[in-house]
Amino acid sequence: MSDAPLKTNLLDLNKQDMEAFFTQLGEKAFRASQVMKWIYHHGVDDFDAMLNLSKSLRTSLKESAEIRLPEVVVDQPSQDGTRKWLLRVDSVNSVEMVFIPETDRGTLCISSQVGCSLNCTFCSTAQQGFNRNLGVAEIIGQVVLANRLLGLPENPAKRKITNVVFMGMGEPLLNFDPVVKAIDLMLDDMAFGMSKRRVTLSTSGVVPAIDRLREVHDVSLAVSLHAPDDKLRDELVPINQKYPIAELLEACKRYVEGHPRRRVTFEYVMLEGINDTPAHARALLKILRGVPAKMNLIPFNPFPNTSYQCSSQERIDRFRDILMKANLITVTRKTRGDDIDAACGQLAGKITDRTRRSERAAAVIQMP
Repeated sequence: MSDAPLKTNLLDLNKQDMEAFFTQLGEKAFRASQVMKWIYHHGVDDFDAMLNLSKSLRTSLKESAEIRLPEVVVDQPSQDGTRKWLLRVDSVNSVEMVFIPETDRGTLCISSQVGCSLNCTFCSTAQQGFNRNLGVAEIIGQVVLANRLLGLPENPAKRKITNVVFMGMGEPLLNFDPVVKAIDLMLDDMAFGMSKRRVTLSTSGVVPAIDRLREVHDVSLAVSLHAPDDKLRDELVPINQKYPIAELLEACKRYVEGHPRRRVTFEYVMLEGINDTPAHARALLKILRGVPAKMNLIPFNPFPNTSYQCSSQERIDRFRDILMKANLITVTRKTRGDDIDAACGQLAGKITDRTRRSERAAAVIQMP
């Protein structure tokens, strides 16, 4: 084994950490901003190319630091322009990220965990089990890598990626600190300089962490609701057994408190005969009364061995119309990338499952 000290991956450091790193090297703290601009504005990972740094500092950085990105294993384009990548994050695990281009924006959907520690029954990622949390470099590295793969122009304002959503693999609020540091870099002018309205964190409802997030970053919040009552949500989204709907909605109201124009986006996957009746729609209106909300209806995207089916377009439209007639802003999400399994709920990656959830599920399927 090599006795060489491990190098610091600079992608693991937000601006405050980067300043501390350079101070420890005996350098001025402003070097952090210089290096961050090279990495995030210009896409440079070769220290010798950072020409406004002294030769001695460049040598020191080569000895003690690195800029290491996840490795692309598979690059899959969809017929509709969506693009999905399988990224190796260690010797046994890979995660997926997806880029969704539209006429007025380019949205990058990133992962925060290898697999998912929750067990939402309608989600392919959840059925793969869970291995570990991703580190800061593995999270922000997805954004850096996607910018490079999509062609990073010199002018950051013209980047193809305008929005980032934590809607890939994992529950981001169960990986709180690395996710927050990655958001630091998304918002920092020395890094990506994104508006907080263009960064969206999607959660299944980890109530204490929603309150913690509000204290550090009020980025856009999306909540995976999927049911109008606790009995059904306990089945579809098991974390509801710990944080039931009433507690979750109170946390949502606290999150946007003091911002009268802001709303929480509630995600609702449409499952045939499960949660898609007019009665469900009316119950949804009842529980959301008084919550600044908009609704995102998601046609269910099938995956192997699932027992669920997508609601018919007629049922989805009827559900939407009931909500809209009650003045609840409602959008039916357009399915993108389903030909490459890149649609919502389909991301699977390659996971060494520590929970043995996938093994147990396979055993159940094989039972007569």
